[in-house]
Amino acid sequence: MAQRGRARGGARVWSPGVVAAGGPRAWRLPASLSGFAWAVRENLHRWVLVEAAPGRLLPWLPIAFGTGIAVYFTAPHEPLVSATIGLAVALALAALFARARPVAFPVVLGVAAAAAGFATATTKTALIAHPVLRHPAANVAIAGWVEVAEERERTDRIVVRVHKIEARRMDEAPERVRLSVRKGMAPPVGAFVELKARLNPPLTPLRPGGYDFSRDLFFQRLGASGFAIGPIKTAEPPAPPGYRLRYATFMEDLRNIIDRRIRAAVPGDAGSIASMLLTGKQDAISKPVNDALYISSLAHVLSISGYHMAVVAGIVFFAVRGLLALFPGVALRHPIKKWAACVALAAATFYLLLSGAQVATQRSYYMIAVVLVGVLFDRAAITFRTLALAAIAVLLLAPEAVVHPSFQMSFAATLALVAGYQHGSPFKRAGADTPLGARVALWGVREVASLIFASLLAGLATTPYAAYHFHRMAPYGVLANLLAMPVVSAIVMPAGLAALVAMPFGFDRTLWQLMGWGIDWMNAVALWVADLPGAVGRITAFGTGPLLLCTMGLIVLCLLRTPLRAIGAILVIVAAVWALRTPQPEIVIAEGGDPIGVRNAAGQFSIVKKGSDAFAAKEWLAADADARVPGDPKLIEGVRCDEIGCIARHAGGVIIALSLTAEALAEDCRQAAVVVTSRRPPPDCAAMVIDRAMRARTGALALRRVGDAWEVTPTRPAGYDRPWARAPPPSPNAAAPSTSPSSAPGKPPARDATPRVEDREVGD
Repeated sequence: MAQRGRARGGARVWSPGVVAAGGPRAWRLPASLSGFAWAVRENLHRWVLVEAAPGRLLPWLPIAFGTGIAVYFTAPHEPLVSATIGLAVALALAALFARARPVAFPVVLGVAAAAAGFATATTKTALIAHPVLRHPAANVAIAGWVEVAEERERTDRIVVRVHKIEARRMDEAPERVRLSVRKGMAPPVGAFVELKARLNPPLTPLRPGGYDFSRDLFFQRLGASGFAIGPIKTAEPPAPPGYRLRYATFMEDLRNIIDRRIRAAVPGDAGSIASMLLTGKQDAISKPVNDALYISSLAHVLSISGYHMAVVAGIVFFAVRGLLALFPGVALRHPIKKWAACVALAAATFYLLLSGAQVATQRSYYMIAVVLVGVLFDRAAITFRTLALAAIAVLLLAPEAVVHPSFQMSFAATLALVAGYQHGSPFKRAGADTPLGARVALWGVREVASLIFASLLAGLATTPYAAYHFHRMAPYGVLANLLAMPVVSAIVMPAGLAALVAMPFGFDRTLWQLMGWGIDWMNAVALWVADLPGAVGRITAFGTGPLLLCTMGLIVLCLLRTPLRAIGAILVIVAAVWALRTPQPEIVIAEGGDPIGVRNAAGQFSIVKKGSDAFAAKEWLAADADARVPGDPKLIEGVRCDEIGCIARHAGGVIIALSLTAEALAEDCRQAAVVVTSRRPPPDCAAMVIDRAMRARTGALALRRVGDAWEVTPTRPAGYDRPWARAPPPSPNAAAPSTSPSSAPGKPPARDATPRVEDREVGD
């Protein structure tokens, strides 16, 4: 038997090559290879000890917590609150009893954190449970208070907290609804209004794996969306508004005052963006500028998040500290640094409330608050612990944020930047000890290099999430940020803050104009970059598997300090290959049966539709990395339509049909391979029929040809039933065609200000 020995750190190893006399001949490695294996084992053991050192595992707790929340959103049925809380408590007790075991304790603690995240999400859903409209309702009489008013490009949008609602047919009575109103006709926040509206269920995913707007609306406590019909009457409220509505009214009035002062000095897109940066008002921006900001990767400026909060807190901190330093008696006798931190925290809190406290803003505020509190207690500011505490705070209050692109991109960018700070920027102290290095630093080359490095880190970290949610990348993002962000940091935000301070005294106009000039420069950079060759980097849609694998790779790369970080790079590469090799659907069918996307012989989608709803087609084209837009004549090449339906030819030569009448259905059953209809198919139909009953159960569908059969991928798997996506009741009449004009395939229901890319906020 081989002898045993102990390696460094107490690890037990086997010494190969020593065999007991008279025993059987043992298999042994060559001396060189065995030494290599021993060295690998030793290094791995040492690296693991370093990574598991005291304090190194804390950043993994919010990761485990968020993983539990993510698992919650994959459940096909709503979990029981009591069961999830019981599991979390049991695992927490198990971790407490295992605290003396060096290996079992972190493992059990991580599992307990995941269970706590699962329980937190379940509890949050139960606490905000509210009715969600399941079928369109016309001519609905609504009376209630206006809680939110937004300006959009074509229409305005309001959120009404319902006091009274009446309709002839309505399966659920929502408590809050979001409505589109005519441009300039939105009542003020706090008004009690009476109106008629057309209501629709929240928008479901437009394709399997697509973004779920209905889930977002559920956690915003919105049960329906739609548009107002006729005049909106302001009436006396039947009861005084509550505290939350009075607070919302006060803050909205304050935002409107600031907005009017900005617009008086800065017209156009610059004024809209200036107001957005300070008040969070989602005002309309012209389409060319809006698209250019997204293409150039400058859209993060539009979402108040980490960058804005850091600039506000930083400017206030250094301004207050510098002002107090002018008085030697105060500076020498009192902790002016801590005083400045308190004032900066108050300013950040006011900015949070003024901007509407969106998720990205909350995350930024929590992190800035931790940093400033660290200053008060003389602790290091920019650490993984700071980011971990901010993440836990956000996920405790808004667990649904974990599946939102704003949260994902925001924390990915911040994690990469903190890792770069922790591991040391290569330009941080380059040449600082030499006269040449001092001269280089004097000219700002080192600062520019650091800015490029930070832009690269943040851009690379957010690329997987931009590709997953928006199906595009920004090849010139670093260039755009390098040209625009110094101006935003040095001119736009400081001028805006100074204007807020000067506004009560009436000296704010010049400062608003200075802010506008900086924004004009940013817009000019965005438009210039958007016009560069190859500025739009498109990528086909891929599943959550590659995204999760890439996320784990990013986490490993950023959190680990030893060469084990190389595992993260391997994971990222594998995820990228996996994403690029994701098979694309050959047919996509909207939940309403119209439109239909059919991949033609050229490998692109032809769009079959009779209605006017183009939002689904726009999403399909983006997910297919197709630059065409709805309305392009090439989208209907190979599609033939008449009064009774449409047909298109698939790349494999078979016919895909949209049948509107019984006559068309009978004919298409004989000739087509796939038939989409709202009618009940005849028993002898030879085609694969996608009828209304099937679509009601599955939502939008994606089909791929596998041999002689079609592989069907539904948006909602069989039995899926969540509060924001209720399963249809098992009624024998579920498949019966409706006589309502709103349900006819040729007339898809209108929706409230159809969700846009901007509704999925982008944060940094």
